[in-house]
Amino acid sequence: MKRVLITLTLIVTIFSAQAWNKLGHRTVVEIAKRHLTENTKKNIAKYMPYDITKDALWMDYNRGKKSPYRFTNSWHSYYYDSKLRHDPNVAHKIKNGDTMRGLDLVTYNLENYKELSDSAVVFNIRAVLHFIGDMHCPSHCKLINGRDDAAPKVTLKGKKMGSFHGFYDSMPEHIYGWKKDPAELAKELDTYSKGKIKKSCKGNHHDWAKESMRITNVIHQWNPNDGTEELRDDTIELSKDVIDIQLRHAGYRLAYLLNKYFGK
Repeated sequence: MKRVLITLTLIVTIFSAQAWNKLGHRTVVEIAKRHLTENTKKNIAKYMPYDITKDALWMDYNRGKKSPYRFTNSWHSYYYDSKLRHDPNVAHKIKNGDTMRGLDLVTYNLENYKELSDSAVVFNIRAVLHFIGDMHCPSHCKLINGRDDAAPKVTLKGKKMGSFHGFYDSMPEHIYGWKKDPAELAKELDTYSKGKIKKSCKGNHHDWAKESMRITNVIHQWNPNDGTEELRDDTIELSKDVIDIQLRHAGYRLAYLLNKYFGK
């Protein structure tokens, strides 16, 4: 029984650490796939001859203490202050960096992927698949001293929802249901014109992060860190537009990067 309990604890720990959970991360990749060029698909398939959506959560499953990729654990989130400025100096982020430093390294590597070993290319593709999603997730684009860190346990309409962080990680499921197909959701969200997609992809991941801070900060206005556990009754309904925008932008920007590096 003890062994079973330990196993269950590990499973809960892994899933509670996933930005966007399964539905969100897979939807981001599914949106991106709808906008990849044939050359991009062909070149990626040389390294990953399977559906890349399968690797949408690979970085979450390979961040533990015994993993050789443990150094990426801190890359799954980044912090900003009350003036919406990215702060890379939060104590536990200094050593190995945050999402932005991780993406600095990954995008540099992919820019020069032909100089890398095949296994290194695969790792960096898996990283960009995941961390572009994390960068847009409201609970991984983190407000310093926000509810996420200081008052983690929350309830909604009297029901325990676990941590504020975990609640927003699973927000796509709260909105669309736990059995929603990611490919179907991607089709529903893929509504931008070519011009609007191009505009959303302007700049680089640092520019996108600034926008994410502005868009996702609203969750702390709805539910400020005021010492209470109870969230606004309409939190899920209020969050839908933010979640849709962030999933959509993450998918388009992921496609933009993959086409940029592998589309030649």
